[in-house]
Amino acid sequence: MEKVNYSHSLDIHSLLDRYRTGSLAPADAIASVYDRIERYADPAVWIYLAPLAEALERAKALENLDPQKLPLYGIPFAIKDNLDWAGVPTTAGCPQFARTPARSSAVVERLCAAGAIAIGKTNMDQFATGLVGTRTPYGVCRNPFDRRYIPGGSSSGSAAAVSAGLVSFALGTDTAGSGRVPAAFTNIVGLKPSCGSIGTRGLLPAVRSLDCVSVFALTCADAASVLQVASGFDAEDAFSRRPETKVLPDLSSLRVGVPGDGELEFFGNAEAEQRYREAIARLQSLGCTIAPIDFKPFAEAAELLYGGPWVAERLAAIGDFLDAHPEDIDPIVYEIISGGKRYDAVSAYRASYRLAELRQQAEIQWESMDVLAVPTTGTIYTVAEVAAEPIALNTNLGRYTNFANLLDLCAIAVPSGFQSSGLPAGLTLMAPAWHDLSLCSLGSAFHASLGGTLGATDLPLPNVPEPAIAAESSSEEQVKIAVVGAHLMGEPLNYQLIEGGGILLRACRTSPIYRLYALTGTAIPKPGLVRQNEGGSAIEVEVWELSIAAFGRFVTKIPPPLGIGTLVLEDGSMVQGFLCESYAVTDAIDISDLGGWRAYNFRF
Repeated sequence: MEKVNYSHSLDIHSLLDRYRTGSLAPADAIASVYDRIERYADPAVWIYLAPLAEALERAKALENLDPQKLPLYGIPFAIKDNLDWAGVPTTAGCPQFARTPARSSAVVERLCAAGAIAIGKTNMDQFATGLVGTRTPYGVCRNPFDRRYIPGGSSSGSAAAVSAGLVSFALGTDTAGSGRVPAAFTNIVGLKPSCGSIGTRGLLPAVRSLDCVSVFALTCADAASVLQVASGFDAEDAFSRRPETKVLPDLSSLRVGVPGDGELEFFGNAEAEQRYREAIARLQSLGCTIAPIDFKPFAEAAELLYGGPWVAERLAAIGDFLDAHPEDIDPIVYEIISGGKRYDAVSAYRASYRLAELRQQAEIQWESMDVLAVPTTGTIYTVAEVAAEPIALNTNLGRYTNFANLLDLCAIAVPSGFQSSGLPAGLTLMAPAWHDLSLCSLGSAFHASLGGTLGATDLPLPNVPEPAIAAESSSEEQVKIAVVGAHLMGEPLNYQLIEGGGILLRACRTSPIYRLYALTGTAIPKPGLVRQNEGGSAIEVEVWELSIAAFGRFVTKIPPPLGIGTLVLEDGSMVQGFLCESYAVTDAIDISDLGGWRAYNFRF
């Protein structure tokens, strides 16, 4: 395969650097994106492509805004076509099902508000039912490395668009592995966040209780940047959860669980097996301890997803349409979804009991590991092979993915090298919920040690700051700083800490001697923390660590009435942190009783 040749990368950190130095304008970047799409010449990537004039208009609207204040300023992205984009039909891979929403999905709203520019809606396995990328009436988008092979699904178009360098990142969804399998087949990063961390309002459900919005990106740092913008509690989404901050040990203390040899299956692909064993050796060379575990509870949970009543949730999502329009549905998709009719309430409860047992068995395995490392898939298939055995081969691809949401895990798929055929292989790192950014950090370290190029392009992996999260450090060359508002994870200014090489140490509270106020008249919504002589509250903060030089640069960006002073934490320790001058809270709203900025900000 001849790699796609470009003069510059669309990875988020490189593109933002060009914007902030003034060497590139968003409109010029968007024009080059459309030129790339035309040259790549695969219309099957897209179900809908926005007219160039509309995309340029959105880009030009950014010209009078400060790129320092929008974390995704001018960043082009694609949307899987089961997520709503206002005014654009949502087909979910079925043109007869199409409807045009008046409102964008929650995640698209958040990304556009952060400055990202939507380019189009991408192809997918119909109704997000498949891991192959071939169950679509819009044509099979080609695998950028070999058109004879499947691109992976169901988020096929999103992965292909990122790999081919057509957009900086893309949204997918992940119920059974649709945010990870296509990443492995296209040499990119696929982040499946913790369930409920990114709101699913405006997503046509596949299995509503398990669905996740996923992120495809060229680097783990980019995936982390998108997650920080996209995540957050959504009161309009019954399955949204208030995010937590959990931190993995650093590499020298990290225990990586691997299935025993008898539990690994590569379906006859010896090279895929070799790439996996090399990946585990690479993790060990980074300082990790490798810990064999019993994979049976994970494998058995994986079998429940399609072999149990969860398939009836797919029927609940589109059952009326399926009954009324059977001829308009892909035959394999129809066979799978209509199979949900065989389950009743009794079987659903029995399966839930079995899942509870498997969760408990899996918890025992987590006692001996911090991260689980598995092949993203055991192998890859040609389009022709999948056409001959569409269900059996799809099942094989889900062996290492189907259990993640059932067991409430977060996961990141990262490149792990190439087979002699030129086809990529992938490694997936998993952890219990809310370790998402820690996984991005681990994935970034792994990806950097592997090196190589971005997706299917000839551009080298950039040297960008890792989204680093590690155990607390006592280095004298570091400064600890407590943030309380717009610099928290997921808030609009958090990128300033990430780009400065910041390391998240912990989430905690202050001593109960402060009041927190929602300030007025700020360009970006922010709170002000004021120390009290009496009547204070404990306020949620995150403690980050920066080098002395990075801390100095960071402080210069802080506008009045905010400043840096000494904060007292709940355990009595003291760190540098944000404080507000008292004059600025005269007309502000006292939100101390809510306990923190997120609890206030989530209401809006």
